[in-house]
Amino acid sequence: MTDSSGAIDAKSILKNPVHALAFGFGSGLAPKAPGTFGTLAAIPLYLLVQDLPLISYLIFLLVTFAVGVYLCHKTAADLGVHDHPGIVWDEFVGYWLTMLAAPPGWGWILLGFLVFRLFDVLKPWPIKWFDHHVHGGFGIMIDDVLAALMALAVMHLGYWYVLA
Repeated sequence: MTDSSGAIDAKSILKNPVHALAFGFGSGLAPKAPGTFGTLAAIPLYLLVQDLPLISYLIFLLVTFAVGVYLCHKTAADLGVHDHPGIVWDEFVGYWLTMLAAPPGWGWILLGFLVFRLFDVLKPWPIKWFDHHVHGGFGIMIDDVLAALMALAVMHLGYWYVLA
């Protein structure tokens, strides 16, 4: 999956369904800011599920998280690199969690993107602690889930502040 220079072989990543999903359908292959490109790639899929009833959306999040633990673990193990930057399924799930019960509209979609990326990049406590101390597929996923929960709180506080 890597060439002689150690670079990721895009063809082998995309041929393997587990790795293709972990790499966000190829969005994680971006040479710069793969997490940002992964989060951008999550938006069209969010548009497909945004109108699900709340319980269905919660089930969707639980399933994609559980699947993500496996995808991220398997891909990281096959690459021999814990949390390779190209593994962006965690960004997908993080963005979708950020958008839980979000108001409709492109402004909220953009705000969710920006706030999630902010927390994911800065990794304030306790995100950074989990990022450094929890390993495997769960470790790859959990820091993005925590960033998403912080972003979700900002989104909903912002919504209530705007309406007040």
